[in-house]
Amino acid sequence: MSKGPRATIKPALLVWARETAGYDLLTAAQKLGVEEVKIVAWESGEDQPSIPQLRKLAELYKRPLAVFYLSAPPLTFQPMHDFRRLPDFGGRHFSPELTLEIRSAQQRRELALELIDDADGAPQRFELSTSIKEDPEKVGAFVRGALGIDYQLQARWRDPRVAFHAWRSRVEDKGVLVFQASRVESSEASGFAVWADVLPVIVVNRKDVYPRRVFSLLHELTHLMLHQSGVSDLDANGARPIDDERLEMFCNHVAGAALVPEDLLLGETIVLERGFGRHEWSDPEIKSLALTYSVSRETIVRRLLTLRRATEDFYGRKRQQYALEYQQQREREKEKNAGKEIPRNMPLETVANVGKPFARWVIENYRQDRISLSEVSGYLGVKVRHVPGIERQLDF
Repeated sequence: MSKGPRATIKPALLVWARETAGYDLLTAAQKLGVEEVKIVAWESGEDQPSIPQLRKLAELYKRPLAVFYLSAPPLTFQPMHDFRRLPDFGGRHFSPELTLEIRSAQQRRELALELIDDADGAPQRFELSTSIKEDPEKVGAFVRGALGIDYQLQARWRDPRVAFHAWRSRVEDKGVLVFQASRVESSEASGFAVWADVLPVIVVNRKDVYPRRVFSLLHELTHLMLHQSGVSDLDANGARPIDDERLEMFCNHVAGAALVPEDLLLGETIVLERGFGRHEWSDPEIKSLALTYSVSRETIVRRLLTLRRATEDFYGRKRQQYALEYQQQREREKEKNAGKEIPRNMPLETVANVGKPFARWVIENYRQDRISLSEVSGYLGVKVRHVPGIERQLDF
């Protein structure tokens, strides 16, 4: 018998995970390096895998560990619309990494609903909505007001990291689960949204820099307000179906208007001094405005273009400049960290990825003896030894 705590899971979940992954009993046993009778015993309920064995099963079946702690095999999750740009050649598809993040997000939502129900609670409904026929500037102002963001608060942040956590917290307060994906490359997707009237989900790419994550958060929030699920990138250029292009431009416009309102930007001294017309802007001027609103320089330049204070040519040149600078910075960091083992703070990383609301529901149910320590480990996807650190992150 394997040492360590047993995974208290329903056998039907093991059968479902194996069959939907396309494995028969013999092949699964061979891949795991165990006897076939061991798999049979787990799936019949005669025995239970240890936590390490369950992790190997999850890895083989390409399922998040948390899904094995559902009360029953999940139904087919809702399909995700692909709002990303069309590639130059061939069709679009989701990588295994993105597919796994989508599954994980939808499964965490199911788990959250179960945790809330077990505690005799009621999940908050998502009440914000809009239409693509609305003026995106007005929708942006509405979002800003609904989230309780004003100029004085925003101007105090002066740091995109602080801004991201502040915006995220306010979006979560509206009944949205906000997760961060850590397995998907930035070039594939900036984020995605899973629409539901109760506990909808936003996932932003943790590999993106904080200013881009802030913008992605507001972009995906707009998708939820349109009652849409889908995978996005934030690039304004590139071929898409016409309807998708209109939607992505609308979501980008709303996000920009929420982050940098028209009246505030046009009222900035730097902008007032230039007056009407389309102008060139210096790097220090753009940097100063970006710092004021805790957004990227590209967001500022894009807003100046949208508000007819910059030219398309200027915007295009700046986008190329910022992309080159970002690539050079990443290469320098890669060279600097080459061969180094970067330490990981698993409690901090876990809470950052799953969000405080989800992590808190898990820990509260554990402290009320509704779930076991091994279930906490499975729900949060961490080893048992990291649970106390997660509790400290949540101020328990």
